[in-house]
Amino acid sequence: MPKKEDIKKVLVIGSGPIVIGQAAEFDYAGTQACRILKNEGINVVLCNSNPATIMTDRALADEIYLEPLTTDTLKRIIIKERPDSLLASLGGQTGLTLGCQLAKEGFLDKYGVKLIGVKLDSIDRAEDRELFKETMQKINQPVVPSDIAYTVDDCVKIAEKIGGYPVIVRPAYTLGGAGGGVAHDEAELRLIAHNGLMLSPITQVLIEKYIAGWKEIEFEVIRDSAGNVITVCSMENFDPVGVHTGDSIVIAPAVTLSDKEYQMLRSA
Repeated sequence: MPKKEDIKKVLVIGSGPIVIGQAAEFDYAGTQACRILKNEGINVVLCNSNPATIMTDRALADEIYLEPLTTDTLKRIIIKERPDSLLASLGGQTGLTLGCQLAKEGFLDKYGVKLIGVKLDSIDRAEDRELFKETMQKINQPVVPSDIAYTVDDCVKIAEKIGGYPVIVRPAYTLGGAGGGVAHDEAELRLIAHNGLMLSPITQVLIEKYIAGWKEIEFEVIRDSAGNVITVCSMENFDPVGVHTGDSIVIAPAVTLSDKEYQMLRSA
């Protein structure tokens, strides 16, 4: 793909503190991004609240801001530095959420900043539970029985509708499963749902049939803006669904799939 000549100065959002759900791999990815941008002669402005990261080294960015990762901080940096682009997709959930907020407020348009590396629509499809479900159904991919709720009472009704307990509560736009959990009865559901709705920035949770014990398979895929796709590798979690990925081992490539299952998932 040819270099985009209109990109001269990029603000990169780091991932901040290392937490479950977005660990050190985002420091590594962000570091590689800064290095590549610098090699292309692009001016790199970095905001990351974590001074222990590799990416905050002077050799990797032209301007480094060790400041809280908030929209107010980023607005102040954009007004001062006037970058033409914002790279939000290599700062984990933190970066995506901040990039979304700035774009939806109209702040990026106001100061002529392009969101690069990912489209706003793509973030919404991945993070909004309802949009993700609709996207899967549109491409004929099966989904676990579920529905969206905005109140605790709605959560209880959905649990009954999808076949009873246990169910899993998945808040929208939260990091590493924060606010979510498994409910084995109505009392547990009301407690978890209340917490999840409070923590979700859009006060939305997905109530889903709990599939503990199933295999957990991942595929790493690279796609460019022209739609070319490469499947890099498959991965299999050593522990089944129900054990948090961050507490498990991941094997690459997947080792227990038949060739038919592998090709089905690769095509999907």
